[in-house]
Amino acid sequence: MKIVVCMKQTFDTEAKIAVDANGKINKQGVSLIMNPYDEFAVEEALKIKEKSSGEVTVVTVAGPEGQDALRQALAMGADKAVLVDPGMDEIDEFTTASILAKAISEMEYDVLLGGFRAIDDGSAQVAGRVAEILGIPVVNVVTKLEIADGKAVATSEIEGGSQTVEVALPAMFTAQKGLNEPRYPSMKGIMQAKKKPMEKKALGDLGLDAGQVAPKVKAISYFLPSARAAGKIIPGEPADAARDLVKALREEAKVV
Repeated sequence: MKIVVCMKQTFDTEAKIAVDANGKINKQGVSLIMNPYDEFAVEEALKIKEKSSGEVTVVTVAGPEGQDALRQALAMGADKAVLVDPGMDEIDEFTTASILAKAISEMEYDVLLGGFRAIDDGSAQVAGRVAEILGIPVVNVVTKLEIADGKAVATSEIEGGSQTVEVALPAMFTAQKGLNEPRYPSMKGIMQAKKKPMEKKALGDLGLDAGQVAPKVKAISYFLPSARAAGKIIPGEPADAARDLVKALREEAKVV
């Protein structure tokens, strides 16, 4: 069983985001982590591997800094890693999916996994785009996955409940919280990760050029939300306070 995980490195969930004078996110001093939903995908890949004696490859589109998250996946138990450097400062979902699909198309795969969304942009597009390019089915927001006899049975979240879908392999599955509990890398795993193969590629190695995967969408600027205003206390007797509250809601807050 050949399992490939699409992974993204994101800002730490505890990071304080700052925007510089040019309307760009200031990345200085910000810790980077594996996208938490992709951690579920890596863990599920490892569980499938343990049941079927498979092989897990983790692939990401990032600059050299992406090696850290790949090493974490290798320390968890993945067998191989592939880092594709797009050679661009800013990329979008089209760029990422196009590069991932091209890289994956040169591999053997039965199961593709990824987080259903990234916590930084929250677009939830890349995995579906990859599946579309590769011409394989995709099941999103999966909370349970069973693989057997060339088929997969996946339980996924839908509005107001869940659904169970059976698909033939190969197929793409996107992980949601509740699918599993990601393991922590052991000291042995961390040491072994240093010896596991990590292939580094540029666009040219995939037969692509920058024009073919140029972003379709560009963020012009970023801004932080306005600071929350302080609360207002209305004193007085209950009847008077209630009257003043309604007046404030109507004339100041303009919500009634």
